Amino acid sequence: MREVQKETPMVIEICTPISEQIAGSMQIGDMILITGFILCGRDAVLPKIVRLIEEGKTDLLDVNLKGNVIFHTAVSPAGSGPTSSNKLEIEKSMKPLAEAGIKLHLGKGEIHKETIEVLDRNNSVYAVIPPVTALLGKRTVAQRLVAFPELGMEALYELKVDQYPVIIAAAHGRSIYERL
Repeated sequence: MREVQKETPMVIEICTPISEQIAGSMQIGDMILITGFILCGRDAVLPKIVRLIEEGKTDLLDVNLKGNVIFHTAVSPAGSGPTSSNKLEIEKSMKPLAEAGIKLHLGKGEIHKETIEVLDRNNSVYAVIPPVTALLGKRTVAQRLVAFPELGMEALYELKVDQYPVIIAAAHGRSIYERL
C-alpha cells in the first residue's frame, strides 16, 4: 500500500494589502489571520462593482482593489457573517474582481471548478470564514461605508480587522471540496 503524504496546513498572519508573493504562497487548508482593511459586499453590490470595473471607473469607489480582500457579507448592527459564495451574483463577480486585483475572496461553501481556475490564473485565492458573528465582531476594529448607500446593509463597506480567522479553501487550481 502506498502512503499518501498530506501537506501540513500553516497558520499565517498577513496584513492587507496582500502582495502577489503572499497570495502565491497560500495553500488550501492554511489558516490565515488577516489584519488591516477588507471590503464587504454580496449579491446586491458586487454586480455594481463589476460594472465599474468594466467601465474603467473603479476610482469612484475611493478604495484600491489591488491586493485587497472581499468578504461576501452584509454589514448590519447584528454583525457580519459569511453568505454563500456560490450564489450566481457573487461567484460571477469573482473573475472580474480577481482580474482587477482582489487577492482574497472570503465566504462560505463550495465554488465551481471554473471559478477556481480563474482565481488561479489571477493569483487570487478563496477562503472560507467561520460563520461566528460574535467572534468576527470582536475582531472588527472599525467600519466605513464606501459606496452605494442606497443598498443599506448590502452596500460596499470597508472593515478594519485584527486577526480575522479564515481557512484557504481554493488556491492554485485546487479546492478543499475536491472529491478524492
